[in-house]
Amino acid sequence: MSTKKLWWGFAAVIIFSFSVLGFYGWEIYREAPPIPKQIVTPSGQVLFTEAEILDGQSVWQSIGGQQVGTVWGHGSYVAPDWSADWLHREALFMLNAWAQRDYAAGYEQLDEEAKAGLQARLQKELRKNTFDKATGTLTVSELRAAAISDNSRHYTGLFMNDPALAELREHYALKDNTIKDPERGRLINGFFFWAAWACVTERPGSEVSYTNNWPAEELVANRPPSTLLIWTGFSVIILLAGVALLAYYYASHKEEEINPDLPKNDPLLNLVPTPSMKATLKYFWVVALLFVVQVVLGATTAHYGVEGNGLYGIPLADWLPYSLTRTYHVQLGILWIATSWLAMGLYIAPAVSGYEPPYQKLGVNILFVALLIIVVGSMVGQWFGVMQELGLEANFWFGHQGLEYVDLGRFWQIFLFAGLFIWLFLMVRAILPAFKNQAENKHLLAMFVVSSAAIALFYGAGLMWGRHSNLAITEYWRWWVVHLWVEGFFEVFATVVIAFLFVKLGLLRAKLANESVIFATIIFLFGGIIGTFHHLYFSGTPTAVLALGATFSALEVVPLILIGFEAYHNLQLSKATPWVQTYKWPIYCFVAVAFWNLVGAGIFGFLINPPIALYYMQGLNTTPLHGHTALFGVYGMLGIGLMLFALRGMNRSIAWPERPLKWAFWSINWGLALMALLSLLPIGLIQTWASVKWGLWYARSAEFMQSDILEIWRWMRVPGDVVFSVGVVILAWFVLRIGIPKAGSGPVQTPPQPEAEPPREMEPEREEELVV
Repeated sequence: MSTKKLWWGFAAVIIFSFSVLGFYGWEIYREAPPIPKQIVTPSGQVLFTEAEILDGQSVWQSIGGQQVGTVWGHGSYVAPDWSADWLHREALFMLNAWAQRDYAAGYEQLDEEAKAGLQARLQKELRKNTFDKATGTLTVSELRAAAISDNSRHYTGLFMNDPALAELREHYALKDNTIKDPERGRLINGFFFWAAWACVTERPGSEVSYTNNWPAEELVANRPPSTLLIWTGFSVIILLAGVALLAYYYASHKEEEINPDLPKNDPLLNLVPTPSMKATLKYFWVVALLFVVQVVLGATTAHYGVEGNGLYGIPLADWLPYSLTRTYHVQLGILWIATSWLAMGLYIAPAVSGYEPPYQKLGVNILFVALLIIVVGSMVGQWFGVMQELGLEANFWFGHQGLEYVDLGRFWQIFLFAGLFIWLFLMVRAILPAFKNQAENKHLLAMFVVSSAAIALFYGAGLMWGRHSNLAITEYWRWWVVHLWVEGFFEVFATVVIAFLFVKLGLLRAKLANESVIFATIIFLFGGIIGTFHHLYFSGTPTAVLALGATFSALEVVPLILIGFEAYHNLQLSKATPWVQTYKWPIYCFVAVAFWNLVGAGIFGFLINPPIALYYMQGLNTTPLHGHTALFGVYGMLGIGLMLFALRGMNRSIAWPERPLKWAFWSINWGLALMALLSLLPIGLIQTWASVKWGLWYARSAEFMQSDILEIWRWMRVPGDVVFSVGVVILAWFVLRIGIPKAGSGPVQTPPQPEAEPPREMEPEREEELVV
């Protein structure tokens, strides 16, 4: 295709994909599980009101929300899925009550025939939709009201300080008085009941529940509907067809990507960093430090899985409970990766255009201070929120929103949103002059601006829900941030930046880089945008969302299958000419990105992607398996590679020591592999077996998770974690060491190279311009 046709293809993909995403987003609004104005018994007793259910949701969010177990399968993995756990307890209470009344025995003491009869009665009662849309009233039987009361006593005692539940609290990594106020304990029960009700109650005119019969629970006839099997088969067919088409394209359009006219020496050898480019150094120091802190918090979070309220006897949960360590671990991961990418953008914009706008350094410094305020302020607010020191409204604005990956309070979200537009302004003003003097790179420049604008704009999706939004609607917008912002447009931005780096080094021809970047973006976004729906199969969405998510998320995997081409290509670039060896480790990071794209995003991602697989695996350790290897393996390694590229360019007169980078690179990658293969994968597969055989409630129960076999596999994380941590510490030490030269030490000589052209003098009228 010509570049013009590729741009038309890109526009068509964007318009079509977001039209579909928007239309079915409206359907999610329209068909979300209703929140009753009141829940009543036949005698007229009011159990919960709409306001109480929504305030209960706020209570759940204030204690950590998705960082304390899961609801509808989304969240953390130590405590149970509260919607599945509530549903199972409610079902058992009703079955036992009937068994005692009809047979004078417990349910488990009955023969199979009697059990089957009671199960049929239970299913008829729980699956029937008794919500009256006209009045907004949900009516439940007196027996079900008693089950709700019994569950409420259990959960109130669990989240407060019932001594009889102390051991269970430890297994769930809940500290005493996670909820301090009994009224808040009552409210959270209303939310848990509503979430479980949506899991079992059939949609009007349908035979499946609001969550497409998730979770698996045989007692209430929650079984995978036929649509899951149909769309699973279709997704596999789409995957195979997509792989075949893309393989044909690669075979028929193969061009030699490496520039045959390689420069004899490093084109960036005489790059003179501008003041704003140098000002990005402190961003990378913060990246290194946050990375170390994130790893420490990750190790602490993992340890809570075996010692729920302490760290080797230290009562750490009294000051830093599991929900906070996991919050910080996840949030800092996003923040240091994003900071690395944003800093690279600020570094490369003047390098590409050759122009340093007035006060650019001041803008870079202001943005740096703003990012520090957001990091520290949000973490302090989250501590106060989880420790129950804030009101529910204040918690929403300044504390903990309880939503994985977007945990920070709304005020900090708005602050970060504004900071991203400051970053966009700094980027665009620095890059615009390049459109005039670099016609051969205009398409790369255009995609650079488009992806930068998307990064700023799409974080705004995190502002689209309110404190009292229906959880199904909140999840729809949350995945806009997590999937489209983090996994989508940041990846496009990174692809453009890497292409720019290789073009500036003379390793790639500009024309081929222009076309390849646009084509890769089309392929990725065609599956990626609508593929957002694969996160929403069981989040209170209509069946059409399941069909679209299954189909297009399979297309997401297509380019990852052939990612080996990218790995091989980057490896060849690292050996293209002797002077490229100075960029060996940044390029090796890009090779690692390609590897983890295939393994973490491709293999482990597709492991849980098909509807029937996710039906049994959602909320199990197969999800963090994919999360660690894809989020860190792809985006984290990419952030490290971009950081090393920028640091390499800041002072080309110093040769880097080989050994620390070699140790850091291989320790981090081998540590990640060991963590995945020795612990997360085995635990996830064992849980999947339990989920298929008995249901999600059992696969996440304390009884099963504290079994000896899973205890062994949890401890098997230690080797991988240790190896990974050693690599992180070495990398952080290296970044700080090269950024702060020792006093009196001269530059280390670079390997002999052909003499480079000396830098030109700046013209007086263009003193802000960068000269290469």
